[in-house]
Amino acid sequence: MKKLQHSTLLLLLFAAVLASCGRKEGGQLIGVTDRPKWNGINPYGMVYVPSGTLHVGAGDEDISRSLVSRPKSISIQGFFMDDTEITNNEYRQFVKWVGDSLAHRKLDHIVEETENDQQPPEPLVDWEQEIDWKGDAEGGDGVLEDLYYQGNERFAGRKELDVNKLVFEFQWYDWQRAAHDRTSNRTSHIHREKIKVYPDTLAWVRDYAYSYNEPMTRNYFWHPAFDEYPVVGVNWKMAKAFCYWRSKLWGMYGETEENTEDFRLPTEHEWEYAARGGREGAPYPWGAYYTRNAKGCLLANFKPGRGNYPEDGGLYTVKADGYYPNDYGLYCMAGNVAEWTETAYFENSYSFVHDLNPDIRYDAKEEDDKTAKRKVIRGGSWKDVAFFLQTANRSYEYQDTTKCYVGFRCVLTFLGRSINDF
Repeated sequence: MKKLQHSTLLLLLFAAVLASCGRKEGGQLIGVTDRPKWNGINPYGMVYVPSGTLHVGAGDEDISRSLVSRPKSISIQGFFMDDTEITNNEYRQFVKWVGDSLAHRKLDHIVEETENDQQPPEPLVDWEQEIDWKGDAEGGDGVLEDLYYQGNERFAGRKELDVNKLVFEFQWYDWQRAAHDRTSNRTSHIHREKIKVYPDTLAWVRDYAYSYNEPMTRNYFWHPAFDEYPVVGVNWKMAKAFCYWRSKLWGMYGETEENTEDFRLPTEHEWEYAARGGREGAPYPWGAYYTRNAKGCLLANFKPGRGNYPEDGGLYTVKADGYYPNDYGLYCMAGNVAEWTETAYFENSYSFVHDLNPDIRYDAKEEDDKTAKRKVIRGGSWKDVAFFLQTANRSYEYQDTTKCYVGFRCVLTFLGRSINDF
């Protein structure tokens, strides 16, 4: 009897050991149990564009006979998109952040340093500290003095920040190269670039010959009258830097504890899909074949007729939500300002891009021919005739140029099949 009891105890002990080896799983295949919960996100100022199919191609006659918009059926993954173009005030938050970060470093407002194997220690700013910009401007201890224009560069004796000092370093990962080059290490796919972030306000003068636009140069970006107007004078890399900063800001303030996709520029086909608002084959975002409604009112900000700029209500740009949105809730997807996309411009790209989330990119170097620096812009602008407002119309600007009629908006890839799954 004692032997039986002893054997039973040993069997129970053995069973307990086996159970402990399985931990919470109990020996079952149930996956990792300490994963964070994911209930989706709702980014401020963005609207959801569901996954779907789009028939791209000219919505009207191809007047240039260039066949740069050949018909093609494609599928697009769902994403969030800014309901308006990025405004002056939103972009100013980026510019102010860069200026403040420079000042914090000069004032030694550093909390700690991070280290990695490839880069020197990176100082982390203590954003809780205050910057006495006014005190420094009136004398102070002069620590921030070199952030201002000096000597003969000052105009009328004013003490103004030197916008050329507002430089931001952003990073991007070359996923295409990483996918096709299996022998290199991860470091070779990480690109770091520094870029001046202050908008090129002189574009208002440079873009036109024999035209008086100096008031727009002096006031458009900083005057409160234009706070809700779309930012312009931003080149393609400045727009990319803004997206990187926005992603960094999103993570810095803990909008979500889980890892999410980064903000980025839309591909040209994402842009077209969003602009159509679910209206298949319609040449304009509002669905009609005309630029006026039944009452004769113009439906976008562009150049009507032969140059009657103010007829649509705006001589230059208008507020970013100045016209009715399309069926997805997106404002000014036609007119106001043309918009940068992520996509490199090739005339015949529709002939060879994939039909699933099509996109084509090229990392143009400084020494490359200028044709390699072309990036697709979409939507047309306040200075364009109606043809350029059509959702299917493709055009381009060079990635290192700034124009007073080109802005941008951001997108964020939706993680999951549909927002209705949550």
